Amino acid sequence: MSTTAPFPYKLIATDLDGTLLRSDGTVSRRTRDALVAATATGAAHIVVTGRSVAWTRHILDDLGYEGLAVCGQGAQVYHAGEHRLLTSVTLDRQLAGLALSKVEAEVGPLALAASRDGLDGEVLVGPGYRVQEGPLPVVPFEDPAELWAAPLNKVYVQHPGLSDDALARITREAVGNLVDVVMAGEGIVEILPLGLSKATGLSLAARRLGVKAADTIAFGDMPNDIPMFGWAQHGVAMANAHDDLKAVAHEITASNEHDGIAVVLEQLLGG
Repeated sequence: MSTTAPFPYKLIATDLDGTLLRSDGTVSRRTRDALVAATATGAAHIVVTGRSVAWTRHILDDLGYEGLAVCGQGAQVYHAGEHRLLTSVTLDRQLAGLALSKVEAEVGPLALAASRDGLDGEVLVGPGYRVQEGPLPVVPFEDPAELWAAPLNKVYVQHPGLSDDALARITREAVGNLVDVVMAGEGIVEILPLGLSKATGLSLAARRLGVKAADTIAFGDMPNDIPMFGWAQHGVAMANAHDDLKAVAHEITASNEHDGIAVVLEQLLGG
C-alpha cells in the first residue's frame, strides 16, 4: 500500500506579475486548485509583490485571498482579510533626491514616478514616464515638488536610451550606499530604502505566522525576487524568468502562462 508523503513546506511565497498572474492579469483554475490543495495541508500562501497595497488589493479580493501579503518590494505587510496595513517602511526623501541627482549626473534626465505610503497610496507619474496599460490608477504630476510632498515607499526611474538592466546597474553604482535599487519588470527600475527587499518583508510576515525560512518555497520571475530566493529554503523560477533569477534558482518550472506554480505544487502533493 503506497502512502503520500506529507506536503514538505509550511509556507508558499508567490510573486504576482509574471508568476502567479498570467499576462491577462488572471490566475488559472489549475493554479487556484493547486494552491487550495496545498493550503488544505496546513501550509500558508503569501503573495509577495513589488506592487503597493493600492495596486494589489483588487487582485487579492478577486482571489478571495484573506491572508497576509507582502507589498511594495517588502515595504508593506498587509492583512488582506482585514484590509489593514500591518507594517510600512518609507523611503528617506532627502536621500532619494540625492541619489537621483547622482544618477542624473551620470546619465542625464530621468523620467520619474513614485508610490506614496499608506493603504490608499497614490502612484504619481511624471512627464515622460511610460506606464503599462491596464486598470491600475495613477496620478500625473508636472511640478517635481509634488513628488516629495508626502511620504513614499519607492521611486521609479526610466531612461529614454538605456535598457532596464543597464539603468539598474548604473543607478546601483551611482547611488553607493544611499538607497537600494532593483529591476522588478519591464520598464520598472525602483529606488528603495536601503536594506529593504522582498526577503525583509517576507521574514516579517513569516514571523507573524510562526514559520521559518526553512519551511518556505518561493516562486518568482524577476531580479527583485533574488533576495526572497536567498531567504527561502527552495526557490523556483518560472520559465519566463530573468536570467539573473534563473541563475540562483533551485528549480525552473513552466511559465506563468502554463501553470508553472501548479506543476510544482502538484508534484509536491503527490501527483
